[in-house]
Amino acid sequence: MLEILLPALVAGLAIAVTHAPLGLEVLRRGIIFIDLAIAQIAGLGLVVMELYWPGAAGWMLQAVALGCALGASLLFHWTERRLPAQQEALIGSSFVLAASLALLLLADHPHGGEAIQHLLSGQLLFVGWNELGLALPVYGLVLLAWFARPRWRGGMGFYLLFALAVTASVQLAGVYVVFASLILPALAAAAWPGRALAVAWTSAAVAILAGLMAALWYDWPAGPVLVVSYALVALLATVPRWRRTRPAPSARAR
Repeated sequence: MLEILLPALVAGLAIAVTHAPLGLEVLRRGIIFIDLAIAQIAGLGLVVMELYWPGAAGWMLQAVALGCALGASLLFHWTERRLPAQQEALIGSSFVLAASLALLLLADHPHGGEAIQHLLSGQLLFVGWNELGLALPVYGLVLLAWFARPRWRGGMGFYLLFALAVTASVQLAGVYVVFASLILPALAAAAWPGRALAVAWTSAAVAILAGLMAALWYDWPAGPVLVVSYALVALLATVPRWRRTRPAPSARAR
């Protein structure tokens, strides 16, 4: 069991640590669906490779997925400057378009359903050390740039770092987990002003630990279990905020 859990746990915690600050920035900017869109566009690149270059080396898959994600990031950076009022609608439309193209490409593929499931839900419990060897340096680079060069978080720098992180994560965990790991810890942190990053990191780590253990124990698919785990932990983290903001009972009429 440990040989399965350990690489999955390392991958999940790496995703949690890297995505938490990115998710806080996504929430601050109000571009909630950018993670879904970029992850799906990177996944579309992987689908094309699966169809036309099966058995390609891992670094080639990473390169194609990264190229697609960077192209999407450049597009969204352009819309932020030129079409800010329509940006969220364009981001959502890009997600739907990329998802539809992936479905069309895999419609006649003998393993199309399995490929779509892998793209959306991932296979985190089956991640090996070879995949981690490609992904961990990317996460390290993103975190180093994020905290050592804060000014890179604005403008194009944010989109490039975001594309790097999402490209690595979508191959390990799938589109759904990428979205959950970015948005739900950020929502949990909103209940704790002044400690946002610490709360986001903590809630993400707890969700990963609980989700992977439940998936392994009950033999459930890891992707959906992790999304539910992220949601439950975020919900629990917001309970103190509900208590603080609950209106006091009205005074009795004399």
